[in-house]
This record gives sequence, structure tokens and C-alpha cells, in this order.
Amino acid sequence: MSRSRALRRATLLATIAWLSAFPAAAQQQAASSQHWEADIHQFEIADSVQAPPRHAVLFVGSSSIRLWTSLAGDFPGVPTLNRGFGVSEMSDVLYFADRIIDPYSPRVVVVYAGDNDLANGKSPGRVADDFRRLVARIHYRLPATRVVFVSIKPSLARWNLVAKIRAVNQLVRRQAAADRRLAYADVFSPMLGADGKPRKELFVDDGLHMTPAGYAIWTRVIAPYIR
Repeated sequence: MSRSRALRRATLLATIAWLSAFPAAAQQQAASSQHWEADIHQFEIADSVQAPPRHAVLFVGSSSIRLWTSLAGDFPGVPTLNRGFGVSEMSDVLYFADRIIDPYSPRVVVVYAGDNDLANGKSPGRVADDFRRLVARIHYRLPATRVVFVSIKPSLARWNLVAKIRAVNQLVRRQAAADRRLAYADVFSPMLGADGKPRKELFVDDGLHMTPAGYAIWTRVIAPYIR
């Protein structure tokens, strides 16, 4: 058994063991994620009306993905599919993976989540572990699919969390370096100004969500990983 395959198997078994050892936590996650059931059902309705492209580049995650309405124009010639929902967390993406990832057999999955997790009190280690479980889940079903983690962005509204944001980003960067099917897309660095703070022109009035200028940076950074 190859090292990467052994690592996938070990991670998957660890996830199963975690769910078995902490049934209360698993039930709590199910209850939390059910909050987004209506959003996921809307995706399924849309798929029944018009079949989505298979083997496309799938974007999943929280509202920074959900609000990225210019995907098709930003990546011309690349079939894309947006399945961002609500103000979701990494654990929500994992919970709904069988419904928002598996059916599309994507060649690449672009993930942006973790921002809301930290704001809701989760530790950097927990966010990185949830991403590790998500990767194991994706590769169990789709072993050849590439997974691109978009670094948690710096924002005006959540600058108080910057130390935790940097910690998650560093943990995932190390994970990506160990598996050629993973990639770490650094949007954190180019979203900072000369003063080392988030650039104001990249954000709308809430200081959290992005203007077209913010998405232009994301497009430039992500493009090499999906073409």
C-alpha cells in the first residue's frame, strides 16, 4: 500500500472512530448542519431542472463562495459549479458532502470555509481537522480529485481573529505539502496592504464580504490550480 493511500485510509478510519467514540458530538453536528437543509434541497431542485456539468471545478463553502456570482466569467473556458451555502462552516461542508460534492464527480473541489468556524469559537486545530476529514471523505469516493483550500482571508470585521486565521492557514498549508492532490491557494497575503492590515477597498460595508476587487484577487490566485 502506498504512503498516500495508507494516509487516506488512516484518516478515514480516524474519522469513523471519532464519530463512534463521540456520538453526542455527531448528533450535535447533525442538528447544527440541518439548519442548512433548505439550501441543500434547493441545489437538488436546480439539478433536477437542469443537469449540472460533471467533472467540472466545484466551489464549495460559506458565503464568500455563495456570493461569488461571477465564476463563469472569471474562469472562461473552465466549467464551474457553485455550491456555497449560508454562513456555513467546514463541518457543514463535510456533513453534506454526499449531496454537494459526490453527485458531480468534480475534477477539482475548491473549498473556502473556516472563517465562520473561528468566529463561532472553534479552535484552529478543530478547523484543520475538519478539513482533513473532508479531504479523506472526498478522496474515499473520488481518489483522483484535486482539492484546493482557499486560505482563510483577512477581513476588517474579523481582524481580531487574525492569529487564529494564520494558525489554520499554516496547518492546512503543511497538510497540502504532504499530498500532491491538495493545493493551498494563498489569498491572505495579497489582501493585505502596505500597513499589514486588510485593504479596505476589497470589502463591502460589512467589512467581511468582498467587492469585485476582492474576487479579482481570488481569481488570480486560484486560476493556476484549476486550469
